[in-house]
Amino acid sequence: MLMQGLQDNFGQTPSQTVGPYFAYGLAAAQYGYDFDQAFDTVLAGDEAHGRRIRLQGRVLDGEGMPVPDALVEISQVDGRGRYPRNVYEASAMGFRGFGRCGTGTDLGNRYSFDTVKPASQAEGEAPHIDMIVTMRGLLLHVFTRVYFDDEGAANAEDAVLNSVPEARRDTLIARKDVRGGDVVYRFDVHMQGLYETVFFDV
Repeated sequence: MLMQGLQDNFGQTPSQTVGPYFAYGLAAAQYGYDFDQAFDTVLAGDEAHGRRIRLQGRVLDGEGMPVPDALVEISQVDGRGRYPRNVYEASAMGFRGFGRCGTGTDLGNRYSFDTVKPASQAEGEAPHIDMIVTMRGLLLHVFTRVYFDDEGAANAEDAVLNSVPEARRDTLIARKDVRGGDVVYRFDVHMQGLYETVFFDV
């Protein structure tokens, strides 16, 4: 009876925003903790099929400032358009298909993944990487896609990319940069503001 009276007087307890702890727990080795983690920033080993690339960027807040405690996760196929179906196949392929990186251990608060450039998964679909971002202040993570600026013809035919208003498609395109033979695709995630990245309801 007393509890019911308190509920009537004070209402529902307000929710809290997610704290900065998730990166430490899910990317533990990156943050210097001495225990295993299921995934890290390396998706492709020597046996992986496809052109080696690095995907790198920052998560930026509404003021354009890098977020130091974001967690970025990516999922993709290899250079043949295949996901590993289990850990044994991943080992044989030399390709995990999933990676995880916190932004808090890089001086520029960047995430960085060493992987291969994905192939198209189906006819009419451009090569892309699926991305999930979690950060302080979010109650739910957000979903986006990373397309490649050197896949213009395929991008033009991609149904998902074409469902995005033309003026905003550029927020989903990673920019290629070749330095000393290394291929780096740069992709900044803008959480808010004028250049806000397109996020998808999934």
